[in-house]
Amino acid sequence: MANVTFKGNPITLPATEVKVGDKAPNFKVLANDLSEVTLESTKGQVRLIASVPSIDTGVCDAEVRRFNEAASQLDNVKVLTVSVDLPFAQKRWCGAAGIENVQTLSDHRELSFGEAYGVAIKELRLLTRAVFVVDSTDTVTYVEYVPEATDHPNYEAAIEAAKQAK
Repeated sequence: MANVTFKGNPITLPATEVKVGDKAPNFKVLANDLSEVTLESTKGQVRLIASVPSIDTGVCDAEVRRFNEAASQLDNVKVLTVSVDLPFAQKRWCGAAGIENVQTLSDHRELSFGEAYGVAIKELRLLTRAVFVVDSTDTVTYVEYVPEATDHPNYEAAIEAAKQAK
């Protein structure tokens, strides 16, 4: 289990921790139109998957915008951001922020992604901040569990990992 804090306080995450070299766990989340999205539905391409506590916070807002900018320059890379925000809120936020290159996904219903990737915060029913790169064969090639959930991830390392993945 990753050791992570939220605003300086220890949090409890699922025992599952995804590591580089692992087969990426499947998950079931909702797109902004309420359709189901799974790892399988994005098969055959590289995925950069960021989990965030809520897109309505400053750090999460900046993170999605940064990955949106990078996504426009990444060939054959699907950039996904997962939170427990409702799909309606994600759609509204994306429209207001002009997000076109990142697909926001909601894990509010089952915490499927949060449990499978070890990012569900038990005390808050939010996701902690983490970034995963999954290659086209569903192998995890990059993992960052951000030690303090309110801090930014290492954007450059994640983007470089996505560029290098096949």
